[in-house]
Amino acid sequence: MKKVTLAVVLALAMLFSTIGIASAITNGQPDGDNHPYVGLVVFDVLDQNGNAVPSHRCSASLLTPTIVLTAGHCTDGTVAARIWFDEIVQGNPEYPFSGATSYDGIPHTYPGFCIGCGNGLPGFAAGDVGIVVLTEPVPVEVVSQYAALPEEGLVDTLANKTGLDFVGYGVQEQNVGGGPPAWTGLRNRLFAPSELVSGNFTHSDQFMKLALNPGGGSGGTCFGDSGGPDLLAGTNTVLAVNSYVTNSNCSGVGYSARVDTAEVLEWINTFLQ
Repeated sequence: MKKVTLAVVLALAMLFSTIGIASAITNGQPDGDNHPYVGLVVFDVLDQNGNAVPSHRCSASLLTPTIVLTAGHCTDGTVAARIWFDEIVQGNPEYPFSGATSYDGIPHTYPGFCIGCGNGLPGFAAGDVGIVVLTEPVPVEVVSQYAALPEEGLVDTLANKTGLDFVGYGVQEQNVGGGPPAWTGLRNRLFAPSELVSGNFTHSDQFMKLALNPGGGSGGTCFGDSGGPDLLAGTNTVLAVNSYVTNSNCSGVGYSARVDTAEVLEWINTFLQ
């Protein structure tokens, strides 16, 4: 039996709820080499014997050769992580364990992270940001471009329908009938365009509201890998990390934890010094 963390319990509970952990790209296309700094992370928790075992996966962005940005509910309660930067991880025989194709790291969760402490509806989380510090740098032969942090308060200056780029790994279809895994799909990096839904709402000081409208031609995020970046369209600037969606169809709107707030930027920068 694994030691099941609160984040994992919530991920399982989302199968029967109208709110769910996000960030698989729907209505997307293969990313190719366009965003090589976006990777797929597997996190470990401790089992009852004190051994680290794989627990769940998320998407993430490489800020420097050793610093990875993801969601707090991905890092919360975990003891180790490893990340792949290949566009196609599906079929990799080393997955989900460490090997020559992955890079190991130690997870850290934003001190203000709290499940169920967020304001508004549905009030899923607060401070949903995490960092993984890699034990060795990713070689420039593997990743030579990096994600960039935004200027403080940038999201507040953006107009409604500002273009966003979703990039991440995760499930492409739901498998809600049968046994585990409850969610299936390719472990490939995908890209899809979307838009910001701007304006003040109860927790707009911490979250961005995203348009999830695959039927309307834009991309969306869905169950699978959280922590993937929401990029200002056409740039490498991470405005937020995917946090949650509000219905089982992964449509309408979703929410991502902003990384442009003063408190979050200050915390992230302690790892960059």
